[in-house]
Amino acid sequence: MISAFQIPPDVKLADVQENYTRDDLVRITNDIIDRMLDCVRGIPDSYVTFVPEDPEADDPWAATEHELNVAWTLAHVIVHATASAEERTAHGSMLARGTQIKGRNRYEVPWQTLTTTQQIVHRLEESRRMRLAFLDTWPGEPHLDNLYDQRSYVEKYGAMNAIGMTLFGLKHDMEHLPQIAEIVRQAREAMG
Repeated sequence: MISAFQIPPDVKLADVQENYTRDDLVRITNDIIDRMLDCVRGIPDSYVTFVPEDPEADDPWAATEHELNVAWTLAHVIVHATASAEERTAHGSMLARGTQIKGRNRYEVPWQTLTTTQQIVHRLEESRRMRLAFLDTWPGEPHLDNLYDQRSYVEKYGAMNAIGMTLFGLKHDMEHLPQIAEIVRQAREAMG
């Protein structure tokens, strides 16, 4: 198992995608899901809906203006991170099979419906199953020359192939790990 997965913020995903294989993506996916599960297994249900203090809360995609600067609960972070990684893994599958990405393909479980630790664990395991299934759709000879070249993405991440697109979701997961740990820490401190 890979013990750490980090891509420095100043490095474009396209510049490192050739350093990884589909098998690496499977290992990293399992590692990250396991890390998230380590943070949440065994916590009281009350932690799932606990609203932490987060003075830097800023959600430009918030459904309402009121939610723009609201701190995210553990349920919210988990459904957001899993939906993002699932979308990127699906896009990676499309690129690997030689097809193009046509817009967003994203479904995020309504975070308000997750209120127990068991539901969080289920969501993470479901996400693992779905992501690994998308990785199983890759052909034996993936089309790694098939690039996602939407201009806004290329400027920030470079022209990503199937590996880069999947790494994009995994990198996003890693960015949320400290937030997950912090929410659990604050909940434990506030509720014991």
